[in-house]
Amino acid sequence: MNLHILQHVSYEGPGHISDWAFENGHTISFTKLFEAADFPVQLDFDALVILGGPMNIYDEQQFGWLADEKRFIKQTIVTGKPVLGICLGSQLIAEAIGGKVVRNSDTEIGWFPVQKTALGENHRLLDGLDFDSPVFHWHGDTFELPESAQNLLENPACKNQMFAFADNVLGIQFHPEATPASIAQMVINGRDELVSARFVQSETEILARHFSRPNAVLSELLDRLTNVLR
Repeated sequence: MNLHILQHVSYEGPGHISDWAFENGHTISFTKLFEAADFPVQLDFDALVILGGPMNIYDEQQFGWLADEKRFIKQTIVTGKPVLGICLGSQLIAEAIGGKVVRNSDTEIGWFPVQKTALGENHRLLDGLDFDSPVFHWHGDTFELPESAQNLLENPACKNQMFAFADNVLGIQFHPEATPASIAQMVINGRDELVSARFVQSETEILARHFSRPNAVLSELLDRLTNVLR
């Protein structure tokens, strides 16, 4: 299949998603919004991934392409194609399905665990998957979900960490795609955000370790989300 990726900044790329696509023989195409807001026609791709970025979904005046991106995401969801959003991408999806994106009570940056909600314990996408290892976070916003979405993961810093919508949409607030190289780039470009707080780790703490388990879980989630195409 052809996986189309919406990338918002040069230093937040697909990370482990590229490895998964290569291992499964899939092709990848990109809309690099930091270069040009050129979106493909729906017939040209099979599944959509929306990556993270430092901007907020309500920054349309500063980032004029956001309005067009939001329309494109809504169009893709309606087609029934698999859609995955990560961090900013999950917030864009949340708004597209009728949710509200707001400032979270805490900024969350670093390696922190997440737990399944009651809905997550029984959801097909998470069946048999464990979240024993911490996952990597970098966000200050969160979302209030419409009743039609199911919140699957949570933690003390943020109650909505992963949600499913219909049979084809998954939003992940944290960064399961993160690799040592991509995290290093995020730190280089976001050092000003590493201000000591309850859920903000230091640069040293962030870079001192990498948990590979979230990458493996993401591979399984992508397999399950795109299974309808096989």
